[in-house]
Amino acid sequence: MSQELLDKVQTLLNTAFPEATETAELLYNFPVFTIKREHIHAVLKCLKEDPSLNFHFLTDLTGMQTADEKYLGVIYHLHNMPNNYRVRLKTFVPIDKPEVPTATDLWPAANWMERETYDFYGVRFKGHPNLKRILNVDEMDIFPLRKEYPLEDQSREDKNDSMFGR
Repeated sequence: MSQELLDKVQTLLNTAFPEATETAELLYNFPVFTIKREHIHAVLKCLKEDPSLNFHFLTDLTGMQTADEKYLGVIYHLHNMPNNYRVRLKTFVPIDKPEVPTATDLWPAANWMERETYDFYGVRFKGHPNLKRILNVDEMDIFPLRKEYPLEDQSREDKNDSMFGR
């Protein structure tokens, strides 16, 4: 069913938004679409409201950073529970202007997921009703899951790096 679903969604998107899709592929038997930022909200709305697809449930929304550290991404997992259809959509934004439209008007549950993505990656969701940190302290001036911040405390002297293969 995964290839059929990929083809069905791709046909719908190519018809409704011919310029929106950058890639459409089947990764590990899972349909994955990369959508241009300026079209992401319209595509999400279309997939939710299309009666044949009915992706009415936002399973997850999270952030990511590309390996070259130039782009941030937002990943959406959508689910049609009655037919057990699942798709993943990704969109990328430049790290110096990380803005994506909010999905809270489509799925109210996106509220906390977008706040978490903002908190850890710094992606600003335009139109979000209350975009502020959710887990880190308000005074924090960095976004800790970005690659420019080290995973370990560099000032520690109580550990032996040779134990970790370094």
